Amino acid sequence: MRRGIHLLEEVDFRPMNSRRPLEYLTWLTRYKREDETRTAPELTSGMSVRSRDIDLAGAFYAVGITGHPQFKVVTLWECHGGWDGGWRQMMDIYRGVDARLFLSDIDDLRHSAFSRPLGAVAGSPPLSRAPRTEFYLFESARVRPGAALDYLEAVRAERAPLLAEHGHRLVGLYEVLFTDNEAVTLWGVSLDDHLATQRARDAALGLDDEAEADPRLLAWGRRARDFLDGPWRETLLAPFPGSRLAPERASG
Repeated sequence: MRRGIHLLEEVDFRPMNSRRPLEYLTWLTRYKREDETRTAPELTSGMSVRSRDIDLAGAFYAVGITGHPQFKVVTLWECHGGWDGGWRQMMDIYRGVDARLFLSDIDDLRHSAFSRPLGAVAGSPPLSRAPRTEFYLFESARVRPGAALDYLEAVRAERAPLLAEHGHRLVGLYEVLFTDNEAVTLWGVSLDDHLATQRARDAALGLDDEAEADPRLLAWGRRARDFLDGPWRETLLAPFPGSRLAPERASG
């Protein structure tokens, strides 16, 4: 089985106009649904490469109150076929810098976009089995140079079973590629389980006497510092309707 290759993109919108991220998410999910029936990749004018092998697994509106910049979109792309599949198709469009490379259909809609290539590690579930849930917990961790794989193995072996007891389902364990000091994890969680986990941590700190404490949540924080060497942050993402990881809407 080939390694899973993905792309994580964070998109900002300026000036702060709440319609822009909505327009972008609507445009993105609509045209990627159309790509599901394509039999071959095509380089188009205005929309760059279109292919079913470059799959929009998740389109999320970042929950700003959890630490994201306001009006931010995060997308997770799956390269079917790995390096020789969707990733190759994305790289091909840069050869010769064809004018069709540029997304002119959304000129002036985005302010900036930052992409990180991700490689799934051992124990990372296939995205095809990822849960559709209310929220996703997105972790970005700066680790010591060369420690990303060790950190992710510790997350798989030690943290994932703990968070599973608190209603978090592991979606992905990813090494950030072309660098040696960053790791990304993604978890599916309901709002109720997210809140209960925060209260269990507060109780372990002695700051909530109405919830059951779980000191293991604090112990993991100390354990993680064996690998960390810089910023560590967890934030929440809300899946946009129409993307693969969004819950299906109830009829009526």
